[in-house]
Amino acid sequence: MKKVLIVLLLAICLVSVNAEKSKLARLHYSGGGDWYNDADAIPNYASFLNKNLKTDLALEEKAVKPGSSEIFDYPYIFMTGHGNISFSEKDSENLRKYLQRGGFLFADDDYGMDDSFRSEIKKVFPEKELIELPASHEIFTCFYNLKNGLSKIHKHDDKRPQIFAIFDDFGRIMVLYSYETNISDGWSNAHKDPQQKKDEAFHIGANIFWYMFTN
Repeated sequence: MKKVLIVLLLAICLVSVNAEKSKLARLHYSGGGDWYNDADAIPNYASFLNKNLKTDLALEEKAVKPGSSEIFDYPYIFMTGHGNISFSEKDSENLRKYLQRGGFLFADDDYGMDDSFRSEIKKVFPEKELIELPASHEIFTCFYNLKNGLSKIHKHDDKRPQIFAIFDDFGRIMVLYSYETNISDGWSNAHKDPQQKKDEAFHIGANIFWYMFTN
């Protein structure tokens, strides 16, 4: 019953006052990296959430820049890419305000953005560290029961998959960063992943969304 009530609340909260469907946002960062990678990932992700979490999200994304006022209109911002990321001082200050005021950033390394992301997120929160979440964390069981924790969606450097968080002073996750797994590639149709891998990618994506809105 609790899950049903929360689903209904999500469905209501994710529709704006003027009846336009809410969109998931993608971070359009500078630096030359391919922030736009896997253009179908967010539409496919939104479709999965609508079907399985009973949300009512639009099936197109909204691109937002880190230094813009627009980011405050979107509680969930996604970013990915293979290359360089650069946050200006304005970007860093704006992102910090957004995240401290309740916003959420999910960053998924699509192979090659790790060093850059770690460097730039340190500009946003120089006093905080990325903390690895253990397989026992609630994010792996809050909707789908992912008893083994984070799955390996793509091989990359064949290292173990990891997911890190930056918490606010009250224990809320502001930033989630996945490394050596590439969850969002599993949301895209571009890679011809086996259905099992696609399911694993969508399930952890659904858990991230559920956890973010219920904690």
